Amino acid sequence: MADRLAGKIAVVTGAASGIGQGCAALFRSEGATVIGIDRAGADRDCDLTDEGAVAALFAEMGAAHGRIDILVNAAAFAVFGWIEDLSYADWKTTLTGELDIVFLPTRAAWPWLKDSGAASIINFASANARHALEGSPALAHCAGKGGVLAMTRQLAMEGAAHGIRANSIAPGFIRTDATVRHLEADPAFEAQVLAKNMLKRLGEPEDVAWAAVWLASDEARYVTGADIAVDAGATAW
Repeated sequence: MADRLAGKIAVVTGAASGIGQGCAALFRSEGATVIGIDRAGADRDCDLTDEGAVAALFAEMGAAHGRIDILVNAAAFAVFGWIEDLSYADWKTTLTGELDIVFLPTRAAWPWLKDSGAASIINFASANARHALEGSPALAHCAGKGGVLAMTRQLAMEGAAHGIRANSIAPGFIRTDATVRHLEADPAFEAQVLAKNMLKRLGEPEDVAWAAVWLASDEARYVTGADIAVDAGATAW
């Protein structure tokens, strides 16, 4: 199949790298018209924490296409640190990079999602929203991704009357340019991740992107308010 998303207009944030890049590429291969957004290196460059810039960009894209069928909120950034070392500024930066960066694009896209009549929002929580990983200084990240879970459920309720579905994907450890730096900084960290995984390998962006394709497609038309773990079974035991 190469047409599961044929005719759909998809906006993917964080599209210049990692999971967002994987989603954008796979969505295109499945027939969607994809507009990738990132701070640099995507179809459209934008600071997704700038309220005015986000509103203007989505107004322009919505007017150009008449609707948005799929919104993939893959952009995120976080500061990792133990509570004794984590500054209040780093805490606030992470919550901005985990929550504001989902809220602002979703709010700006909402009128155009309503115009679709059968839209899909895909957010990204994390295995860290459900469990703590020994050796990972991820306090602010865990809080932010837990917030994404709650936000997605609320969006599912608010969107139902407009034909808007909202779901989240909770990846485990996915190998990206950003996460490889963690592996290089701590050679023992990969073994800790794999010890928790039922499947003894690290994930790749494509593993997550296939789940996103399904949620974006009409195959998932009866699915909303769900969180799908793509984590090699790490949160199942």
